[in-house]
Amino acid sequence: MKVAIIHRNLMLTSSSGQGQVATKRSAPVPAPKTQSQPKQNPAPAAVKTSGGNAPQKSVKKQAVPAATGGRSGAAKAGQSRKSSANGAKKRTRGRKSSLAKKRGRRRGQRDSAALPPGMEHGQFHDNAFTAGYELGKYEGGELLLEQALPMNLLLPEVRLQDVIAIGAEHLRPRCLPLMDVHEVYAEMEQSIHERRPCAVVRLGDGELLTLAQEVVYDTATIQREGTFLPYAGVNPPDLLARDQLMHAIRHAHIVGVPLARRKHFHPLLHPVFRAHQLDPGELRMTNSTVNYGLAQTGLLGGLLAGKQLLVIGNTAPALAHMLTERGFIVSGLISPVRGVRDVERVILESRGVEFDLALVSAGIAAVMICTRIAHERGKTTLDFGHMADAIVKGQIALTH
Repeated sequence: MKVAIIHRNLMLTSSSGQGQVATKRSAPVPAPKTQSQPKQNPAPAAVKTSGGNAPQKSVKKQAVPAATGGRSGAAKAGQSRKSSANGAKKRTRGRKSSLAKKRGRRRGQRDSAALPPGMEHGQFHDNAFTAGYELGKYEGGELLLEQALPMNLLLPEVRLQDVIAIGAEHLRPRCLPLMDVHEVYAEMEQSIHERRPCAVVRLGDGELLTLAQEVVYDTATIQREGTFLPYAGVNPPDLLARDQLMHAIRHAHIVGVPLARRKHFHPLLHPVFRAHQLDPGELRMTNSTVNYGLAQTGLLGGLLAGKQLLVIGNTAPALAHMLTERGFIVSGLISPVRGVRDVERVILESRGVEFDLALVSAGIAAVMICTRIAHERGKTTLDFGHMADAIVKGQIALTH
């Protein structure tokens, strides 16, 4: 009996001693003091594992923001325990963002390295634009001259513009005559004095694209090339507007045609006329910028002075106010004009106004309105265009 009691006491003593040893082992060991060490940020607490303290891992300071509403240090320690237990550590959001920034910087550095030394992005784009311009200029001019010259001949010191000038002089007999601005002014003045109809209309890219529907270009091409047409008053496809516009041109007294050889201006004029069996030689034609020509020569003020004016278009209220301030007589205005579908309404309203000269700024519909008013009322009409905006903005000064 005594032997059993002694044996049990020995077992209790042994187990309590082991517990004390385990407690001592688990107690943290104070770090040794070092002399004259620089002040450092406190290291993060070591993560406890089953085998004791794990080696401390360096953590970047910016990855643990103190005032950004992030998780506390204890929560992060818990997260570290989970990652250690589960295996490989997943990339945190902070690490992802820092890596993305580094990658972005590397891409930017590669882009900069791709440029020639000393060249900035702006200079690179300017040089690329210049190179493209020079290539287009060559292929649209000098290359054509190269192809026209025989291979066994050298043309010495003759510029492309000289060749064009010589060729244009030889083509003079094929050119069609145009009325100059003074002739147009005289025609309009005489028509007003004699009270006979005179419609001066003008054709631009909007009118020519409208006329080209299904006879020069298909609908898809018109919609692609003429994205501005709804603003000008036509929503393609609109074959009724096409036919009404051609009818108005045939019955106009003076037709302004574009001399600019840009796409959809003069290069489109003759294909459109040919498609509609309209001989340009049968028209009395002038420059399509005749409205500006009247202002530049000082003839516009004299044309408007002493006449009763009917102003038509979306800018009509502002233009009428400006004309009145300068002493001109505005007897009526019609506004707004919402495209070619408003032509009939404008004609109806014009019947109640007494006037000598109508200034019409209504996009493509202006051609139809000018011709209709001239013939139905026996009046003089001018397709005024964006001249109205220029006068309202003070870009063109009007004097008597």
